[in-house]
Amino acid sequence: MSISTTQKPTTRRIVGMVVGIVIIGLGIALFKQSHLGNDSISALNMRLAELLGISLGVQNVATNVLFFALEFWFGRKYIGLGTFVNGIGMGFIITFFYDPIAAAFGPAASLPEQLVWVVLAVLVTALGASLYQTADLGIAPYDYLSLGLRDYTHFQYFGCRVFTDAFCALLCWLLGGLVGLGTLICAFCLGPFIQFFNGLVSERVLQYKPEKA
Repeated sequence: MSISTTQKPTTRRIVGMVVGIVIIGLGIALFKQSHLGNDSISALNMRLAELLGISLGVQNVATNVLFFALEFWFGRKYIGLGTFVNGIGMGFIITFFYDPIAAAFGPAASLPEQLVWVVLAVLVTALGASLYQTADLGIAPYDYLSLGLRDYTHFQYFGCRVFTDAFCALLCWLLGGLVGLGTLICAFCLGPFIQFFNGLVSERVLQYKPEKA
C-alpha cells in the first residue's frame, strides 16, 4: 500500500535511510577495491580528489554543493533529510570503509579476484540504494540531475540518467581517471538488483512503499 510522502517520516524510515547510505558507501568502497572502475560520479570525484590533493570526503561535499544549488533552484520538492546525509557524508563513509579493506586485502592479484569484488560491490550497493530510495526522504544532489532533466525536457528518465552517468564517466576518463569494466557493470546491473531488493527486503523492513513520481 502506498503512503503519502507528506506524512511525517517514521523512525523506521529515517534509520533505514541512514543505514542505506552507509551500505552504499561500503559498496562503493568495494568497487574501488576491485580496481575495475566505480560508478561514474564516484569515479569522477575520486579523480578530482587526486588531482586537487584533497580527501574524497571534502571533494564529494564540494561537488554536491554545486549539484545541490541546481536542486534547490529547480527541484526543491526532491530535497529532504536524505539529501543532506548523502551529500555531506558519502565521501567520508567510502573512505572509512576503503582504507581498512585495502590495508587488509591489498590489490586484487587477478581478474577473477577483481570480479569477485565487483559482484560483492553490486549486491551491497544495490541493497543500500534500495533502502535509501525506499525510505523516500530526499534525493541525493547528483541523482537529482537526471530527474531534473526529465522534468524540464521531453526525454524519459532512463535516457537522462544514461546521459548524466556517461558525461561524468567521459569527464573522468578525460582527466585520467579509472573508467573500466566495473563502471559498465555498475551501470547495467545496479538497477535490476535495486528493484529486486525493493520488494524482497526494503519495503518489508521499512514497512513503506514510495508513491511513484
